[in-house]
Amino acid sequence: MSRRFTVVMAALAAIGLVLPWFVYPVFATQLLCFALFAVSLDLLFGYVGLLSFGQAMFWGGGGYAAAVLLQRAHVDDVFAILGGIVYAAVLAFLVGAISVRRSGIYFAMITLAVAQIQYFTAYQFTDLTGGENGINLATRGLFFGVHITSDRTFYYVVLVLVALGVWLALRVVRSPFGRVLQAMRENEPRAIALGFRVNRYKLAVFTLAGALAGFAGALAVLANRLAGLDMVDWHTSGAVVMMSVLGGVGTVAGPIVGAGIFQSLDYFVSKTAIGEETNMVMGAIFGLCVLLFRRGIVGSFLVPGPKRAKITD
Repeated sequence: MSRRFTVVMAALAAIGLVLPWFVYPVFATQLLCFALFAVSLDLLFGYVGLLSFGQAMFWGGGGYAAAVLLQRAHVDDVFAILGGIVYAAVLAFLVGAISVRRSGIYFAMITLAVAQIQYFTAYQFTDLTGGENGINLATRGLFFGVHITSDRTFYYVVLVLVALGVWLALRVVRSPFGRVLQAMRENEPRAIALGFRVNRYKLAVFTLAGALAGFAGALAVLANRLAGLDMVDWHTSGAVVMMSVLGGVGTVAGPIVGAGIFQSLDYFVSKTAIGEETNMVMGAIFGLCVLLFRRGIVGSFLVPGPKRAKITD
């Protein structure tokens, strides 16, 4: 599995290096941001078994925080990104303190409820968030004091930052801390019997996942120069779940591939003659992939099924 994982990550790195030369750079940057967003959910769902239906609150919250800092405080992009990460991490800690004591559908509903509160807050506080119009940024500002006006140049800046986020996620899941998370997913009562304080582990990974989602959201806002209500909408939370399942949960690489496929279908199908039926087409493709790849596209490649014994005379 390690060798196959290396092959997948090397292929993703190669695609990442050449992608903005074949597609619109802003769209390519959006793919990177959604890839990191999907990885943040995979930390929860794939390695702990916690399915969050409110992950968009951190993605959108981090994006809004970065946009407000850029528009009102005129800070450097670096501080805007850090502001988005801090906001998302604090919010994740507070929400996690409430929700991690629950599991299954109860955990999912709590995260969804809090996410909806943030959505309506962003909708109502028009002076701060722009309401339905969102926050439009005239420029990306400065990155370490340097103007980045080229979309392609900014793509490579985001590529490096997203790679660091993915590297952090891999370090976490392959550390002793990550092994405990997987043990909790497989058999939580046994983990408790061994003396692990599982709620503390859940809160820690929930906070980390929220921070990574806020990081991705802040980068997405800088790429698009816009923070809008769609970033905190529950549909976005549902979409990132589909991305993770499509690629394969519990693999880190799977959600990256799933995000790329999902966003590419949404982008390119909408520009065809059947653009009005984009959701139907994507739903059909998603269902087909789930039927054919039970572990997800990448998950099925990394963990192939058992070989059938050959029948001989």
